[in-house]
Amino acid sequence: MKPRTEIKIALAGNPNSGKTSIFNGLTGAHQKVANFPGVTVEKRIGHKNYKDYGITIVDLPGTYSLTAYSLDEKVARDFICQEDPDLVVNVIDSGNLERSLYLTMQLIEMGIDFVIDLNMWDEAVEAGIEIDVDRLSQLLGAPVVKTIGNRAQGIESLLETIIALYEGRKDEHRHPMVSYGSQLDDIVSDLTREVHHCKGCRHCANPRWVAIKLLEDDRDIKRRFLSNREVSAELTKKLNDSLDHLKATTTEDPEIVITEGRYGYVAGIVRKVMSHPKSDRMKMSTSVDNVLTHRIIGYPVFLIIMWLIFQATFSLGQYPMEWIDAGVSILQQWASATISSGMFADMVIDGIIGGIGSVIIFLPNIVILFLGIALLEDSGYMARAAFLMDRLMRYIGLHGKSFIPMLMGFGCSVPAIMATRTLESPRDRILTILLLPLMSCSARLPVYILFAGAFFGAHAGNVIFSIYILGVVVAIIMAQLLRRTILRADDIPFVMELPPYRMPTAKSVVIHMWDRTKIYLQKMGGVILVASIILWALGYFPQKKEFSQDYDAQIAALAVQDTEPAADSIAVLEQARIAEVMEYTVIGRLGQAIKPVVEPLGFNWQMGVALISGFIAKEVVVSSMGVLYQLGEEAEDNFGQLSKVLRDPERGVSPLVAYAFMVFVLLYTPCIVSVLAIKREIGSRWMWFSVVFQMALAWCLTFIVYQGGLLIGLK
Repeated sequence: MKPRTEIKIALAGNPNSGKTSIFNGLTGAHQKVANFPGVTVEKRIGHKNYKDYGITIVDLPGTYSLTAYSLDEKVARDFICQEDPDLVVNVIDSGNLERSLYLTMQLIEMGIDFVIDLNMWDEAVEAGIEIDVDRLSQLLGAPVVKTIGNRAQGIESLLETIIALYEGRKDEHRHPMVSYGSQLDDIVSDLTREVHHCKGCRHCANPRWVAIKLLEDDRDIKRRFLSNREVSAELTKKLNDSLDHLKATTTEDPEIVITEGRYGYVAGIVRKVMSHPKSDRMKMSTSVDNVLTHRIIGYPVFLIIMWLIFQATFSLGQYPMEWIDAGVSILQQWASATISSGMFADMVIDGIIGGIGSVIIFLPNIVILFLGIALLEDSGYMARAAFLMDRLMRYIGLHGKSFIPMLMGFGCSVPAIMATRTLESPRDRILTILLLPLMSCSARLPVYILFAGAFFGAHAGNVIFSIYILGVVVAIIMAQLLRRTILRADDIPFVMELPPYRMPTAKSVVIHMWDRTKIYLQKMGGVILVASIILWALGYFPQKKEFSQDYDAQIAALAVQDTEPAADSIAVLEQARIAEVMEYTVIGRLGQAIKPVVEPLGFNWQMGVALISGFIAKEVVVSSMGVLYQLGEEAEDNFGQLSKVLRDPERGVSPLVAYAFMVFVLLYTPCIVSVLAIKREIGSRWMWFSVVFQMALAWCLTFIVYQGGLLIGLK
């Protein structure tokens, strides 16, 4: 069999250009997520077998430029320069040609082979925009393809064009020279010749691009090509002369002159290939934005939308929760009947099935929450929410861009922490990362659903919503405190694009929802499984041989009476024996040791141990309770049984204690993976500060909630 020829391509484009939908259309399910070497920026890699070729597709971070100011820009540029892809697919929003072509100009300057993908072609047609595709291809020296990414239309044509360009079968392919105006063109040409002759630059693939970067005062390029003064003395002198001449003749910073030159070149191309209708394609979006981004009306609208999502998360998720819970109970009963009684059976039934089952029943709620977030993102509303919150974020001392990572924090803290790389100010980045764990991630949701469902009934949805709002309020207060003390910094202007509203497609929503849900499921077979077994072992050994009273004899004596009071007494004795057994185990002794710390908060020792297990992953808090209370195979309904056990007056858990417990879970140190992510992003010093800061904050605020509730007569 003839081996496939391997091709490596990169997808580059602006945010909101539909690059992700093109990536999904090209790769389908054959994709994975990893980090770029040496940095925490995520990259998605996909693979496509097409004809005789194996195509590897790397989805670069969405960026408007390749000037390497932000980490996203630097990663995208370094990949193109150093990883040497065979070609680049430049994904462009057809309705925003002028804005998108600025990035294209930089690709042309780099001298690489690329394909122009005019994506969202249907929206341009609906808006009455006409683009002369053949003329555009001639001017850019690159083949142009029309696609509708969210419907996977044009993907076949894009693949054909990629192969044809790789094989050299595209006549329109050439490397045009970007013009910045006659005066600047002469300076660039002279400096290019000097770069070409420089001893240290002979291996440079594109001397003209290096010359432009030197004129723009690009630090990375200057470090690479001017670090050796002996070999680059002539080049350095020529560069300084060119900069002096440029400043003298234009009275502007050279970087501004080059930027204006690029935009001027782009404007000339757009005038030749594109005609706009009289109506504005953003007209409908603007009308809706008058309401959704209104400085007064916009905030309650945002809160109502989020409230509806959380209500749906609890209400709609209730039914599949019951089905999964019943399935877990059936599985436990089957295991009990199949496996011979003993330590192994106890581990499987109580440790593995009980622990995993206590968490997996919340999967429907997680899916519904992620579905709501995916719909808001794909519709274009999330960008409006970020714009709306900019004023509030600045008032509390945060950058407007911080809102996007914080919103991601409601899903998972780890990618949210990594998303702070878009913040240019180191202080803004540190502050945002310190506050991110206060945004309640989806891993905490099972705890809220368990306690809110057990103690607040029909009002559970509102209670859960109040916990999320509390996290935001605490973040606001802490932001003000930190910004005015240890993290003072000047504000940086916030600018972002508001894309037109779009109808979310089923495929895109499902992919986004699955990407997030997959993380939750992976924990089931990894962290949560291991944690459940460890917790079971700690709660199983050592086994108690002697008891404070003869439980078996008392139960046998009561059993012959066959009355309701006798049955109640037997239940009390059974619970007392279980409690005595658990208190004798390693986990029971640990619980007794931390009892003085958690008692002022109203928590029993089981709740304290569950919180310790939450350092591994917040989902483990619920699974540990399933193990600690030893529901086992006798429970016909694990979720209902656990809720019933928690409501037992003997446990000392009241609605006030339940709410205080949710507050503590909201505020205390996030999972170990998040803590390590904080260390990777901003260093160990800030990681330890975050751990201590959040533990102290959680204990103090929970103490205030519980003790304050007692003072005003709450129970």
